[in-house]
Parts: sequence; C-alpha cells; structure tokens
Amino acid sequence: MKKFAAIIVIIIITLSVFFAFWAKRGVKQSENELVFWTLQLGTFDKYITKIISDFESENPEIKIKWVDVPYSEGEKRTLAALLSDNPPDLINLTPDFSAMAAQKNALYEIPQDAMEQFPNGLLPLLSYKGKVFAIPFYLTSAVTYANKSILSKAKITSFPKTFEDMYALSETIKTQTGCYVEMPALSENDTFWKVLNKYGVNVFTNIDGDVSRDIFKMYESAYKNNLIPRESITQGHREALEKYMAGQVAFLQAGANFLNIIKENAPTVYEETEIIPQLTGKNAKYDLSLMNLIIPRKAKNKEYALKFALFLTNEQNQLELAKLTSVLPANKNALNNEYFKKNSSKEEIARNISAKQIMNIAPNIENTRHKKNVILLLNSTLAKILTGKKDLSQGLVDLKEKIKDYEE
Repeated sequence: MKKFAAIIVIIIITLSVFFAFWAKRGVKQSENELVFWTLQLGTFDKYITKIISDFESENPEIKIKWVDVPYSEGEKRTLAALLSDNPPDLINLTPDFSAMAAQKNALYEIPQDAMEQFPNGLLPLLSYKGKVFAIPFYLTSAVTYANKSILSKAKITSFPKTFEDMYALSETIKTQTGCYVEMPALSENDTFWKVLNKYGVNVFTNIDGDVSRDIFKMYESAYKNNLIPRESITQGHREALEKYMAGQVAFLQAGANFLNIIKENAPTVYEETEIIPQLTGKNAKYDLSLMNLIIPRKAKNKEYALKFALFLTNEQNQLELAKLTSVLPANKNALNNEYFKKNSSKEEIARNISAKQIMNIAPNIENTRHKKNVILLLNSTLAKILTGKKDLSQGLVDLKEKIKDYEE
C-alpha cells in the first residue's frame, strides 16, 4: 500500500512539473505579445481571428497570440500556468475554477467601472469578498420544454410556472399516462442548489429552515412514490434529455441549444414540444450558466488584456458570437437587440425567453472558498434522504453542522 501511495505521489509531482515547464516555455514570446487562451472554440476560428485582427489594427503596438485549449485540459493547464511566472494574459475559464483562483490571490482585480456593459446580476457570480475577479464572456439560461401530447393525455390544460406547480401535476401525469413529470438530474453539479436558491435558501444560514424542508419533502415524496425516475440521483442532463426524447417525461429543463438535438433525434417529440420559461421559486427569478475571462495576477500585459476582454465582449462582437452559436451575449445592449425578440419559430422563441431571463437572475450565494464542497455535501445528503438512508429532519441538522466546518 505504501509503495502504491509513493507511486501516486511521484506521478502527481511529475505531471505538475511537466505542466509548469510547458506553461513556462509555451506562453510568452515577446513583451508586446498578448497571449489569449480559449476553451474549445477552435471551430469559430474565423470569428476569433477577425476580432484579433480588428483589435490589432486599433492597437498596433500589441500582438495577440491565440491558443485554443481542449475543454478537458483547461483547468489543469490554467493551474500550471498560474503557478508559473509567465502565465497567459487572458484566459477563458469557468466561474467556479476562476473563483478558486481568486481565493488564492492569483487573479488581477477587475475595476468595477469595467463591468458597466454587463447586467448587474452577473456581478455576484464573478466576485469574491467584494472584488470582481472575471469578465463574463457568454451565457446560457435554461428554458422548460413541455410535451403537449403527454399533458393532453393527462388532461392538463395549463403550464406550470414554479417547481411546486410542476410537482403538483406529477401524480396525475403518472396515473393517466405512465410517464414521469421530469428527470431532475439531482446529482449533477449545483442542480438542486439552484432550486433552493430560487426559494431564498442560503445554504450557510437556513438549510434546515421550513422553506428548505418543504423543498426536500417535495423531492422526497416524488422519489418515494415513483413520480420521478430512480436514475434522478445518479444520472445527468444527457440522460434526462434522452428520456424526454423517448417520450418518458413530460418536462425537461435545459438550454435552448438542446432544441436542435430534439429536432434531429426525436422529430415527433419536437413537434409536440412547447417552450416555456424556466421554472422558478417564490422569488420568480431565474438562473444561468456562464463562461468568463480572467487575467492572472502575474500576467505581463494586464492592461491590454483588460482592454481586449472588453473589446471581445462589446455589443457588436457579442451579438455576432450569439448568431454563430446557441449562446447568449453577456453584453446587456446585445441582449436587447431585435435578434432576441423574434418569435416565428421554436428556436427563436427559446432564444427570446432565454435572453429575457438574464435580466432577472436569482441572487446567488456568495463565492466562498468551500462552495464546491458544500454543494457536494448537499447533493450527498439529498440522495441519502431520498433513498431512505437518512431521516429528512436529522439529515438537514447534520448537513448544517457539516457546513459549519467549512465556514470561513
């Protein structure tokens, strides 16, 4: 066992040295070169290279070196680069990993006035202890897909607006059609946390309160009465999508980009699909996912990196990115463009709904050093309660005690 542990340590050290060496050698070539890393955006090379060319024309004193990193390698390469003395100047990254880097004081603080072109609701997602650590790059905001055929068979004539509305329909749907109301993918990242968040539940203070208890009860009841699939606590959104395309669930909460997948793989279900807003809680607000841009504290060209990041996310460039892809712009003027107000097709309806939701985001828990650990604890506790391995009341008390160990 000791020999095995020693081998693991050697492998970790070797990989760390390799990536640190790679980061030191491969990033900088000259002082007037700005190194820009993206996460798997190589298919949009014409878009990126045009923006780079336009920026260089306006700023002839600087040259940009673009490196597109595979998504699976983004975090480990970034970690190695941040540990080196020569990191890239601007990096496209996830907010969670960016927050971890900010907590280690590895990132350049973004001036507050640089955030004026973005919706105010994004700031808490990109801040740590009152300091902004990243610039939003692009967004997605899930919509709700409703299978009208299933609802018609169950004699349901109106669409739900909240999670309680939807789960109030679960027994009728199962009895009348044999289908599930949804597959919530409760083990996946912060899925359940986002539900609690929409009801004003702050994990660090009121996880065992009455509101939280009612939400846990709602899912516990649905699981124990076989109104949601057993796989809901072990499988993710891909499997939920498959069940929706197979006509086994009435509702699916997913990004607007999933509509094309449904259209191509389940045309009959696509025809029966109605697109409605994302389900909310009592606060009637929505959630989103985003990718951001960070500037390492040790970057050589921090001022130009900030200037390029704001150029990359200006109204024109953000709108063009949205038209090329299924993502939403982070720029608030771009979000208000007529492009997002069309309603002549299902694709346009999904895009329209998603864009509107960005302006009404649920306040999120403050980024803390142990947020990821807390969410893992939350998901684990939920799974134990749903499967009867833990009593609900005691489970919430135990969860709150464990969370206290992580508080700063």
